[in-house]
Amino acid sequence: MSMEHKSNRGLIIPIGGREEKDVNPRILEKFVELSGGANAVISVIPTASNLEDTGDRYVEIFEKLGVKKIFNNKITNRIDANNEIFTNQLEESTGIFMTGGNQLLLSTVLGGTVVAKMIRKRNSEGVPVAGTSAGAAFIPEHMIVSGESGLIPRVGGVTLAPGLGLTNKVMIDQHFSQRNRLGRLLTALSYNPYKTGIGVDEDTAAVIDADGNFYAVGSGALTVVDMSKVEFSSVASTSTGEAISLVGVKIHTLLDGDHYNTKLHEVIPKK
Repeated sequence: MSMEHKSNRGLIIPIGGREEKDVNPRILEKFVELSGGANAVISVIPTASNLEDTGDRYVEIFEKLGVKKIFNNKITNRIDANNEIFTNQLEESTGIFMTGGNQLLLSTVLGGTVVAKMIRKRNSEGVPVAGTSAGAAFIPEHMIVSGESGLIPRVGGVTLAPGLGLTNKVMIDQHFSQRNRLGRLLTALSYNPYKTGIGVDEDTAAVIDADGNFYAVGSGALTVVDMSKVEFSSVASTSTGEAISLVGVKIHTLLDGDHYNTKLHEVIPKK
């Protein structure tokens, strides 16, 4: 093992929502491939969804993609989230997939439970963890719950809550271009300027490694917000509802196959 790769931590894969499921499901195909292909054992966690059949739908999709063994972890309350049936299934899994819905259901049902601990453990052992929409929001240490649409960051323009904590290097927002969410991601980053922001479009994913480096997959864009060279932020002296002045923010747009090096703050375009 080279000295560069100190961690065997698994990939994390936030998906912006509405990923293509039938015609060209390349994001879900990529997740299956990263989880072991034909030998993959995938756990679906539909906790964020209020719909009964969300988990079943993803089981069907993954079966179509050639996965032989899929667990539908129907965790709907904190008693379920401390049930060893589910932790045993996660222990056996080579890929974990969290569906969309309401991200507060994920944090309030899973937060502090043995299932949450097991997801973190499996990811630390090399198992990829993907989440779409609300599932994507829940992946990092700080989760964006809600916020205003628009381009301008404003104090109070975003609500944050603790996430699953699989990474502390990035902040993630989803349905990004479609719901005009640049302002709320900039607001969140103005509170946490040491992080890199990733706005993930629908039918688009970021595949993020243990060092926080990532590449884009899918038909939309990743909007990368780099705060490392910010010279000035007015956030501490600005009243609630007022616009925040940010000087020196760098923004990149990554398309399918483009890479980003978080340490060097560099885009490596697709060859």
